[in-house]
Amino acid sequence: MKVLVADKIAQEGIEVLQGVAEVDVKAGLSQKELLDIIGSYDALVVRSQPKVTADIIEAGARLQVIGRAGVGVDNIDIKTATRRGIVVVNAPAGNTISTAEHTLALMMSVARNIPQACSILKGGEWKRQEYTGTEISNKTLGIIGLGRVGSEVARRAIGLEMKVIVHDPFVSKDYVQNLGAELVSLDDLLKTSDFITIHTTLTNTTEGLIGQKQLAMLKPSAYIINVARGGIVDEQALYDAVEQGKIAGAAVDVYTQEPATDNILISCDRIITTPHLGASTNEAQVGVAVTVAEQVSSVLRGMPAKYAVNAPIIPAETLSVLMPFIDVAAKVGEVVSQIAEGQLDKVVISYNGEIANYDTATLKASVIKALVDPISEEHVNLINANVIAQGRGLKVLELKDVNIENYVNMITVELTTSDGTTKVGGTLMRGETHIVLVNNYWVDVVATGGYWMFSDHLDRPGLIGTVASTIGVVDVNISSMQVGRLKPRGEALMILGLDEPLPEKQRQKLLTIPDVYNAKLVKL
Repeated sequence: MKVLVADKIAQEGIEVLQGVAEVDVKAGLSQKELLDIIGSYDALVVRSQPKVTADIIEAGARLQVIGRAGVGVDNIDIKTATRRGIVVVNAPAGNTISTAEHTLALMMSVARNIPQACSILKGGEWKRQEYTGTEISNKTLGIIGLGRVGSEVARRAIGLEMKVIVHDPFVSKDYVQNLGAELVSLDDLLKTSDFITIHTTLTNTTEGLIGQKQLAMLKPSAYIINVARGGIVDEQALYDAVEQGKIAGAAVDVYTQEPATDNILISCDRIITTPHLGASTNEAQVGVAVTVAEQVSSVLRGMPAKYAVNAPIIPAETLSVLMPFIDVAAKVGEVVSQIAEGQLDKVVISYNGEIANYDTATLKASVIKALVDPISEEHVNLINANVIAQGRGLKVLELKDVNIENYVNMITVELTTSDGTTKVGGTLMRGETHIVLVNNYWVDVVATGGYWMFSDHLDRPGLIGTVASTIGVVDVNISSMQVGRLKPRGEALMILGLDEPLPEKQRQKLLTIPDVYNAKLVKL
């Protein structure tokens, strides 16, 4: 067997690979050069370069595994690799400590003006008064996202006598309390923190999470640090906030486009910028290299990988029955996570019908992925789903019953949060996923992609028309409607399929309609 290492990785990782295969190290290959030679290799290891495109994967006739010596896999076409049956692995934990330490280094640097003072002194000027800083002891640190890195930052900040508050809807209250931190809403975190640091991944949910509106909530003395992903913080809004003195300063290690030599943040003296150094320590580079090399070696030897990013291998006899229900589990998880409110505490997954006779680990992983993928820095699959759930302190209970009244098979996910319980059930009919239960209401919604409005209301004449008119006035088309009710003129649920997302301002207007209790936009 042959392994191509197409980027620079630590020698320790190469030595692990040499124990199972012939290893060629060829860093700096062009896309064409990689395309020309990939056909003779059983495994490929990269870092951020080169881009492992669909063409390269298709040309890799012998490829069994692709390893990314780092966390993100943005430079690998996961969809094509999965279709080809190629395992993609990464190293989500290898740079945890280095990223956490870099976060604290930036926080101290921005608090004490260290880079600016260093530059001035090297330029021949002795200035002290201009660079008076602030202590971090007894200050409040707000952490957005309490995954691996966020947790390590919290532990270290508490050791530095900081008060730590956390916003992360998908972590248990007990886990946060055991760290010595406190759970708060995002708005409360923004308003009360002296320092804010971000540790969530970049998704549709988190892109632009911190924009002009959020930055306006910060104290004028507050600092914001981003060592997570570019795009989570609106760069122009951050630049304006610092330049206009609305916040004290910022420190940034990641950017929307990299290399970021012409990024607007670099031009501001009160924003410390580093060239994506979060994982740039000797220890981290060794860690990610060895972690990926061990997994590549395992796959080549026919063993499972610890951090497989894409779909795991499922026995054929189980796959034929459960494969259609993977989408059902995912859609049910997506819906329930978006309509539930409050801090998540417990997840109960119920399997009814024939599927209860099978190993449902794949379906459980699909549910957990739907719940935490939008905010997790890790890719969730069968191998790591339980680990990720446990790492966030989530209690996940599975219930199985072959008996069922309404359908042949059904998957129900019930979330218990600080605000109560939310339940959504789904099934498979005519080859399509249907949402058939929302709390106490039986409905029938074909769960295609797109936007959906879920609204609890009082069943009374004229209300549905008023809701439809309020949506139509902003030129948003309603493609479908389902209404479930417990009794005439009692509590009811309306589910509207929308061709476009409803603007937030208009969603707020729905809440002003008498007897409309809530209106939640869901994206599938």
